[in-house]
Amino acid sequence: MPSTIKVPHEKLEKYFDTFSKHFLIHDSTTAVDVEVMSSDLGNQFVAEGSHLAGISYDPHTHAIEIELEGGDHRVYKPSEVWVEEEDDGFVKAIEMVQPDGTREIVRPIRLGVRRSD
Repeated sequence: MPSTIKVPHEKLEKYFDTFSKHFLIHDSTTAVDVEVMSSDLGNQFVAEGSHLAGISYDPHTHAIEIELEGGDHRVYKPSEVWVEEEDDGFVKAIEMVQPDGTREIVRPIRLGVRRSD
């Protein structure tokens, strides 16, 4: 059964490094959708079905970097980071809340694996 957890800022770097090494480095069949939800601009997709190479956190710039085949996407200084994990630890959703209330949702997709939602 999937579980949702809030990842503390001091654990973001290790959390995303572990996820990327375990699920993304050797698995070339992972794609991602990235959606930005803003009260000013509405909901917009930054990426849909893009190849996901990795997710990392830089504690110096306080930025989460989504490494995509066509270019990277960064979220600077998120105030909260929530993840939904599958039973095996695969992250099926990441929600990053920015100080202005903007939310960014990242949905990694295992290609060839059918979604249950």
